[in-house]
Amino acid sequence: MSGLDKAFGVSPQVLALRTQKLNLLSANIANAATPDYKARDIDFRAAMSTALNESSQLKRTHEQHFDINGATTGAPVKYRVPSQASVDGNTVEMHREHTAFMENAVRYQASANFLDSKIRSLRTAIKGE
Repeated sequence: MSGLDKAFGVSPQVLALRTQKLNLLSANIANAATPDYKARDIDFRAAMSTALNESSQLKRTHEQHFDINGATTGAPVKYRVPSQASVDGNTVEMHREHTAFMENAVRYQASANFLDSKIRSLRTAIKGE
């Protein structure tokens, strides 16, 4: 793990997962009237747990062990189960999508602000101010 990785912590992974979630929620909202469209999302907690485990750089001690260090980036996409079935097969529920989108957008902005403050602190330390 490099010095910058230690300085930034999990912030880059958080922003990448928040971006993935925003993209999925945007697609859900855009396809709200598309027949047979299935709303998709990620399990953020599970994805962060996986990202943290991947960054631990565990060693493979046997050839039959799984290599988690080379795991894929991003979270596995899952389909949402609607609370009320739609006649046309579309599973997008606009009230859920808007709520999830706004919550994720606020959390994304908070994560970006936190990373920005870390970068400013590093810049200040490098300049010696």
